[in-house]
This record gives sequence, structure tokens and C-alpha cells, in this order.
Amino acid sequence: MSFDQFNFHEDLMEGLEMMGFKDPTPIQNKSIPIILDGKDLIACAQTGTGKTAAFVLPTLSNIAKSDNKKISALILAPTRELVLQIDQQIEGFSYFTNASSMAIYGGGDGMAWSQQKKAIEKGVDIIVATPGRLIALMNTVSEYFSELKYLILDEADRMLDMGFADDILRIVNQIPKKRQTIMFSATMPPKIRQFAKQLQNDPEEVAIAISKPAAGISQKAFMTY
Repeated sequence: MSFDQFNFHEDLMEGLEMMGFKDPTPIQNKSIPIILDGKDLIACAQTGTGKTAAFVLPTLSNIAKSDNKKISALILAPTRELVLQIDQQIEGFSYFTNASSMAIYGGGDGMAWSQQKKAIEKGVDIIVATPGRLIALMNTVSEYFSELKYLILDEADRMLDMGFADDILRIVNQIPKKRQTIMFSATMPPKIRQFAKQLQNDPEEVAIAISKPAAGISQKAFMTY
């Protein structure tokens, strides 16, 4: 199987070829068609399986095919580090589609707040954010999310463990009800399924080797004294 099967936007497909991306990983192979079909998805996959590209690539392709002038996609992640990591991948892939993204997270100064607010007001295509910082910004710029088409939660299980459930629900109440909602999680405990019911509409499910580390990743423990 190759990326050709997905019928991505031609500019994105050209970019993938130039970057040497040929064959999708198992999580990409199973998730991308569902996302491109516009269905809600709850997917379980370990770190290192290519899950970020599994939701970034179809989202970029959909955005490239649309003429939406406001924010199209919102990606929520539990930490600043993951937000930056996702945003960096978007920047790499979006170079060929001219889609724009902005990382929004706390801990910065007043200038960072101002830059993030201006990015939202100018109509950036994709927002990647931690829930707490986004809530603070949405108090003044919620109208810019009126045409949002895609809501993506990465590491959903970790966000619930960190107590972000209420924050996520507050954000969901300020974005369109008619949207595609995608959830990626490393584990699938009952609380994730219950939470998904509050956000999603008849989601498809995908699970890839949830009981073991991704192939190629070596896990070691060292005792220190």
C-alpha cells in the first residue's frame, strides 16, 4: 500500500513524494480513509507508530481542497512539548499546501499572548493548543472558531489523567456542533469511551498493537543511586 491510495490534494501528494514518504504505517493506513470520509474516529496507538501524521495529513488535504477563511482545525494536546511537536510536523507537511498553523500554550510572556491572539484573528488554518491557554484566549476570540470543521484530541487518555476533561468540554461548547471529531489515545480505558460519547457521533474505532511498544523503539530502565 502507498499514499497514492488516499487521493490527497495534489500539492500535498507532491510534497510527500519530495520528502520521501511512500508507504503509510498501519495506523495511518487504517485511520486516514476514515478521516477523509468525514467520519468521527477514536484510535488507539502507541507513540512512534506515526499517529500524528495519521491525523495531520488528511486534515491538511481537506483544508487544501476548501476555501474556508477562518480556523478550520483545532488540535488539542496535553503539554507544551507535544503541541510544539505537532505544530512542527504541520509546518513540514503544510509547506506544499500553504496551510498555516499556530501553536498556543501557556508559560510565555505578554508578547506571546499577543502573537497567539493575532494569529487567531487573522484566520490561521490550524490551531494546536493546550486546553487551559486556549480557554483563556477563546474568551475574547471565540467568534473566529465559527467555521471550525475538525476537532482533534491527541493523547486523550493523558489529558483526562491531567484533569482537562472540563476544559475540553468548555471548548467544545464554543465551537460548531456540526464537525468531525477525532480522538487518538495510547490506551483505551472505559473513561475514554465514556468521554468520547460526549464529543463524538457514532465513531469508527481503530486499534494498533496497544499492548506493546511500537516496532523500532527500545525501552530500557536504569537504576541510579
